[in-house]
Amino acid sequence: MWKLSYPIILSNLFIPLPGIVDTAVLGRLDDESYLGGVALSAVIYSFIYWGVAFLRKGTTGLGAQAYGAKDMQEVWAVLFRAIGMAVFLAILLIVIQIPIAWLSFWAFEASEQVEIHAQTYYYIRIWGAPASFLNFVFVGWLLALQDSKRPMILQIIVNILNVILDLWFVLGLEMTVDGVALATVIAEYAGVIVGLYFIFGRRDLWPETGLSKSVIWNWQKVKRMTVVNRELFIRSLLLMFAFAYQTAEAAKIGDTFLAATVILGHLFHICSFGLDGFAHANETLVGQAVGAKDRKTFSAVNRASFELGLLVALGMSGIYYISGEYWIGFFTDLPELIAVSSEYLIWMVLMPLFGMWCFIFDGIYFGSTHVVETRKAMIISVGGYLLSMQILVPTFDEHGVMAGMCVLMTLRGLTQWYYYPALRDSIPMRKET
Repeated sequence: MWKLSYPIILSNLFIPLPGIVDTAVLGRLDDESYLGGVALSAVIYSFIYWGVAFLRKGTTGLGAQAYGAKDMQEVWAVLFRAIGMAVFLAILLIVIQIPIAWLSFWAFEASEQVEIHAQTYYYIRIWGAPASFLNFVFVGWLLALQDSKRPMILQIIVNILNVILDLWFVLGLEMTVDGVALATVIAEYAGVIVGLYFIFGRRDLWPETGLSKSVIWNWQKVKRMTVVNRELFIRSLLLMFAFAYQTAEAAKIGDTFLAATVILGHLFHICSFGLDGFAHANETLVGQAVGAKDRKTFSAVNRASFELGLLVALGMSGIYYISGEYWIGFFTDLPELIAVSSEYLIWMVLMPLFGMWCFIFDGIYFGSTHVVETRKAMIISVGGYLLSMQILVPTFDEHGVMAGMCVLMTLRGLTQWYYYPALRDSIPMRKET
């Protein structure tokens, strides 16, 4: 578990790096509206990209099961089906970009200047969608093969290039949100080139009998992938709605508090991407155990992932408690913004402990492709979160907004724990030793 997890954790820790640098460079400009604009537009892209994250999750789960069953034809067929779905969704997104923008910006209550910057970012970033969706597929497929080092290299290259271009466009060429968006788009297409190279490097797995179109577009297999991805899409959409709701509540309070939630959100993302390393590894190993019908491995990897996840969560909480204010100072040098962010830092100290459980359970559900249960769990969790916010925000104001995320993470873990026994018992396992 650790051997497979640590490259994923390292690569995941690079994922929020461009956003961190975006915040750091824009947070040093003379107007907070730049940071707020990127924050609002980032919420829209979180909806889009987290919504289609099923391309990564579904590809890993289905690919890992085929790999565990030693069915190389199906391993490659999963890849090509996922690529076809990624291209279709990217084209659809570009076609309907204007209605999405209109609906999204109508839903937020922010200052006029913030909305102007948000729209600038949005209409540039949208053209990176095809590359982003393909990168989801490439990473998910490589993880299905227990290959976590190539995805690590891909993520590092994409994010380091993004950072370099960020600094060049904003600090060197004196661009603002347009430079931040353009840097992301260029880096994403560079990732596609790297991903194709890595996939070509796994041609040793190509089936000796080849791969026909009838195998790739087998109706039952396509239907299964569609159902899995549909349930994951609904689950992700609900989660991103909860995040968007928090951002909208923060925007109502004011630009300074909104900017503070962006900074604290980066600390949360660092934590979540780190813990997701165990979720991804668990997803891969659970999928292969299900494909191989190996009950012993299924139980062992779940236990190991929870043990390692708890250790990492404790470590992250300790790091934030000791040095959280230092990280806030990295993001911005505006005194008022530093003070507001520091006031609510305690919630980021607690977040790893509240959130660890749901991340690990995600890996179990995705790897076994028992996605209906995780969708049901998310519906209950988001419903409970929205109800709690009606009490927390009026009672505790800004602290209520921050506490709501801890409530959401806790509910996610509890509901998935509730469904877990039925999931475990429903998996047909032939090996009992």
